[in-house]
Amino acid sequence: MSRYHIDIATRVFHFKEPAGTSRGVYRTRTSRFVHITSDDLPGVVGVGECAPLPRLSCDDLPDYDEVLRRHCDDVCDHGDIDAEALRHYPSMLFGLEMAWRQLHLGGSTALSGTPFSRGEEGIPINGLVWMGDFETMSRRLEQKLDQGYGCVKIKIGAIDFADEMALIRRLRDRYGSDRIELRVDANGAFSPSEALDRLRQLSLNDIHSIEQPIMAGQWQQMARLCQCSPLPIALDEELIGVNTLERKRDLLDTIRPQYIILKPSLHGGMVGCREWISLANERGIGSWITSALESNVGLNAIAHFAAEVYGPSITMPQGLGTGQLFTDNIDMPITIRGDKLWYLP
Repeated sequence: MSRYHIDIATRVFHFKEPAGTSRGVYRTRTSRFVHITSDDLPGVVGVGECAPLPRLSCDDLPDYDEVLRRHCDDVCDHGDIDAEALRHYPSMLFGLEMAWRQLHLGGSTALSGTPFSRGEEGIPINGLVWMGDFETMSRRLEQKLDQGYGCVKIKIGAIDFADEMALIRRLRDRYGSDRIELRVDANGAFSPSEALDRLRQLSLNDIHSIEQPIMAGQWQQMARLCQCSPLPIALDEELIGVNTLERKRDLLDTIRPQYIILKPSLHGGMVGCREWISLANERGIGSWITSALESNVGLNAIAHFAAEVYGPSITMPQGLGTGQLFTDNIDMPITIRGDKLWYLP
């Protein structure tokens, strides 16, 4: 049996601009990088990024480094990744999955056998406008439009809702839905009592969908919203910590959302996201994949996974632009041209 070795390194990344959400503002981002080698593959290294989000990931643990080391040792001892043992540690599983895949592809960062990995097709992505004051959000929105995005996602819930509505109306006055697809992400900012009224106001502006209008964990209230909302609802935080197949079925059957949004670092790595997509497809629920503020290492793996899962000629914009947020990112052969992410080694 091949003998494997795993080293772990920690790195802190710095945002170009503060990344604001309704849960607070990120200025730095900490990731652990696993480096896998094998005695049978001299000179080849597989690198994976383990990137839990503070106060959000289900595996944001005080002893994260010790738990990660233990699972890395298990991989070395058994010569394989035990996805079942890592079911409740999605960021660790995803980091090990991408490192394992790269190692066994001879160290290549082309982690899928797709037109995307050959540089033949780009993946459509949405531009992301972070929360800020009205003028800051307006400036960021104009930048995304100037860059050529056909789909823009606006984070809402941090400033006055009337100001956010004014920003959205100003966008719609200038660009119709045939020019810009508009998504909004509330990150659970609305209370259940006010949510439906706010969804009705938003729906007057040709919004594609809203992510997580109320806080996660309120299944019955969310189910009622999904049933009554004039605006399609996409679940994101709601899926965090729902790691077993039985619980995934229960959630989808109870809430019946229009969409789910999957982040491998939060929602079970590649294995767990495939489960979510399969269950959603069975129920006629749409999905797309997005990043969770990983560096370019994680973003590259997510992009190849999206290309693999959804096949060539992806039409639904994915949320794969956030790896460009850091001043001190890691160089990878991925680049944004217009509103598409390309892999160009």
